[in-house]
Amino acid sequence: MKTRDMIKLGIPQAALPEAIKAMQLLGAKGNRQKQIEAALTQVLQTPEAYLEDPEMGALAAALQERKETACRPFIEREAPAPCKIWGTGLEAGALDQMKNACDLPVAVAGALMPDAHSGYGLPIGGVLATENCVIPYAVGMDIACRMKMTVLDLPVSAIRGEEGRLRNALERETEFGVGGGFSRRHEHNVMDADWSVSPVTKKNKDKAWFQLGSSGSGNHFVEFGTLTLEQDELGLKAGTYVALLSHSGSRGTGGEVAKHYSSLAMDRHPELPKQLKHLAWLDLDSQAGQEYWQAMELMGRYAAANHELIHRFIARNLGVEVLADVENHHNFAWKEQHFGKEVVVHRKGATPATTDTLGIIPGSMATPGFVVRGKGCAESMNSASHGAGRAMSRTATKNSFTWNQANRFLADRDVILISAGLDEVPMGYKDIHEVMAAQTDLVDVIARFDPKLVKMAPEEHTKNRRGPRRSR
Repeated sequence: MKTRDMIKLGIPQAALPEAIKAMQLLGAKGNRQKQIEAALTQVLQTPEAYLEDPEMGALAAALQERKETACRPFIEREAPAPCKIWGTGLEAGALDQMKNACDLPVAVAGALMPDAHSGYGLPIGGVLATENCVIPYAVGMDIACRMKMTVLDLPVSAIRGEEGRLRNALERETEFGVGGGFSRRHEHNVMDADWSVSPVTKKNKDKAWFQLGSSGSGNHFVEFGTLTLEQDELGLKAGTYVALLSHSGSRGTGGEVAKHYSSLAMDRHPELPKQLKHLAWLDLDSQAGQEYWQAMELMGRYAAANHELIHRFIARNLGVEVLADVENHHNFAWKEQHFGKEVVVHRKGATPATTDTLGIIPGSMATPGFVVRGKGCAESMNSASHGAGRAMSRTATKNSFTWNQANRFLADRDVILISAGLDEVPMGYKDIHEVMAAQTDLVDVIARFDPKLVKMAPEEHTKNRRGPRRSR
């Protein structure tokens, strides 16, 4: 019996592991499929009668818990968890989503960054602390989406003087888009990790290996630009350098982890009202909570490996030395000490900004980004924005602008675009300077990055299944 057949029979997703185990035990005793289906139907109808059954006991207990949970009322808080908001003119949808998050019974505190806009569950730019639980949708669908910047030992004149060589490195050493990957596998020690921490990561390990070293679609990018330091920083002298900047996450496998455990969390909290449905949580004391946490940590390592390989291969392609590296997650959850206790801090589209921690806050394909140093603001739970943030939706952007308008914008800022979707044009984003001005209490700017040669997923991207063009 397949998973979809068990769901059709009426077994909730949260009880599928126990149902599979029960099927295995019944099958080992010689029961045929029709007998197994009949047994599952009986335990579904009266789980309390099978709690001591050697084959069906675990399934019965899971079903009984689900039955009791379904009858559990939602208890409203006397007051929402405290929340501090940075920036002005934030869209109403993002504000409503943040308010909803602070109404959760498990919420401890919230913060909303100045680049905020609506997402699923928690808004993009939302920070939420909870106690002993994790909310998959508050981490995000692209688990461990992150930034990485590498300063390269190249003269600034190479940006235009050797544009063809730089463009060739981007084209040869990257892959973009849904389903994009490499037929010849890259090697990285992240693939030696324990991928059996979750049934989802175990099932998707081959997909992850295929996509290792690639980038996603949407706002993911790899680009060359100039990094300007007004004073000595990052182990470098003040001046202007060539830098490589990338933005992507944990690819298809991370998405599968997010979908599976978000669905599991919602299944375990049917008592939540409609507006809180996507903020369902998993207790960290539960098996599902532990599975998700370990899978999230693995996706963090995997996302970092994707960036590492992209940067390593591009530097090797160009035959240049690496002078400095900076990187950070911005879709993740961390166990941290705040408010005198350990809490789980979800940063969905928010950059860690603990005192002296370095981070990267990009603008758009034609507006500057910034390397920042955190100030450790307690009210933001040591967080800052993750970028400029969208000023309008993708659909609205495509309906509002043309490529002629975008190309003029790019030309005025001396940016060459290799590929991207119209929904990613700079005019669809907020003013990065206004966003940075709204968070001077969260971070100090230590360097400015100006994009010059940009590659994103093509507008009509196809699934690219080629291998690396040369040996590694």
